[in-house]
Amino acid sequence: MQRKKHPKTRDWTFTIGHRELIVHQRYEVLSMINDFLLGIWFTIGSVCFFFEGELKTLGVWLFVIGSLQLLIRPTIRLHRYIYFKQLPDTDHDA
Repeated sequence: MQRKKHPKTRDWTFTIGHRELIVHQRYEVLSMINDFLLGIWFTIGSVCFFFEGELKTLGVWLFVIGSLQLLIRPTIRLHRYIYFKQLPDTDHDA
């Protein structure tokens, strides 16, 4: 397996046999998806609080899910930092 780093795009290209895996901005995409879902949960949860009974209970659960997702954002950033720091520099691989 070979790994190359493209200095202009900051993409990582992994060559495995005749296939290439190009990794670019995946952590940013995960963060955007997380933020989008977070907004949906809190919006629906807020509307559910206008009603009594099961909808109010649903609203509470959506707030709990949204609160847990708030923990995902720093987890993604931490994983990104640790993951990229562990990769060896391509200049020293040869």
